[in-house]
Amino acid sequence: MLKDLSYLNLSHNFISGKILIALWMIAPLLTLDLSYNNLTGNIPSSLTSIDRLDLSHNSLEGQIPNGYDLYHTSHTLKGKKSIITEIKTFVPISIFLGFLFGGCIFLSRCVFKKNQIESKGSKNGNIFSIWNYDGHIAYEDIIEATEDFDIRYCIGTGGYGSVYRAELPSGNVVALKKLHQREAENLGFYKSFINEVRVLTEIRHRNIVKLHGFCVHKGCKFLIYEYMERGSLFCVLRNVDEAMELDWSKRVNIIKGTAHALSYMHHECIPTIVHRDISSNNILLNSDFQALISDFGTAKLLDPNSSNQTLVAGTYGYIAPEFAYTMTVTEKCDVYSFGVVALEVLMGRHPGELLSSLSSSSQNMMLNEILDQRLPPPNRLIGQEILLVATIAFACLHTQPKSRPLMKCVSQEFLSPRKPNVIPLTRISLLQLRKQASYVAGSGFAYC
Repeated sequence: MLKDLSYLNLSHNFISGKILIALWMIAPLLTLDLSYNNLTGNIPSSLTSIDRLDLSHNSLEGQIPNGYDLYHTSHTLKGKKSIITEIKTFVPISIFLGFLFGGCIFLSRCVFKKNQIESKGSKNGNIFSIWNYDGHIAYEDIIEATEDFDIRYCIGTGGYGSVYRAELPSGNVVALKKLHQREAENLGFYKSFINEVRVLTEIRHRNIVKLHGFCVHKGCKFLIYEYMERGSLFCVLRNVDEAMELDWSKRVNIIKGTAHALSYMHHECIPTIVHRDISSNNILLNSDFQALISDFGTAKLLDPNSSNQTLVAGTYGYIAPEFAYTMTVTEKCDVYSFGVVALEVLMGRHPGELLSSLSSSSQNMMLNEILDQRLPPPNRLIGQEILLVATIAFACLHTQPKSRPLMKCVSQEFLSPRKPNVIPLTRISLLQLRKQASYVAGSGFAYC
């Protein structure tokens, strides 16, 4: 009944019995992977027309359908128990038939290749339906678009790979995160790669970067994302011209969007997803300065029946303090990181010095003094939003995890109507702000 299904992967299960001929009735099906199962019986001849078919590592038997090798390579039957009907005849006839058959295959391949080239524009343009480990079509497109990952197309380098910009034949622009060759062979980095695929294929949110596909081809591993024109929040805040363009209204919306995405991950996904590396580097901005959370390589799915203890992960300066001695992942780890990012957006720089000196005389500072001085002072209307953001940020930075608010409460608080604030930011001290934050974290949220 799945009339729009183009890719079906049922590999590595314990499926037994015969292959259903009805699979052929899925008209747009381009890829079918039934490898590593316990399938028996013959190969239905109707399946040979599927572009990408993998039947390897099963217990199929019987004669291979005519024309199978015209469309599919031998590795698709690897590990298969096949019984091929023998043809006993005179040697000269065998040689003649061999040449005849070889000539037919050659001509058929030429015709098939010509048809592939003619349909390349429509097929290769739709890279967004490719989710397999072969990725042949995707690979050819990417190699052509980036000239084999030439440095000219590189737009950034991270801990375990480089990011490239690629314009596909269809005109779509995507971002590619390609593992370096050394990292591609490292089991730890490969697990992060697979973890990101697993998480991002399960979630959809307007403030979470979209994964279009992934490819593992000849040792080349890369992820295919929607392209974010503005790059990372970290880079924008540290570029004077771009930071000036990021006015107070845009900054507040970035913080709100991040909160909504985290609320979705923590409270609407089953199981709960904890990102573990929320930082300005992992928040990307599109052309409209909308914030999208990225880089789910260290994300963890919380198991309610487990202690959820793990190794330290994250970016220095954003990691919750309790994680160093408990080694236990909870949603409150992301809440703390969100608080750091929220202050960073308001201040235009990482709030490390402020956080380490809050117990000193810096509490006598006024809220307006810590705001990004590159921007003009906010008007009263946006100042009210800034006050709310700052209050919530300090609540999220509470040293005790249980005293931090839930992201669901933070998200709902940002959506709730506000009473007009008559006190200007120039008269609100950080000491007052922290007291208000403690109240908010305890019982001050109207919607929690």
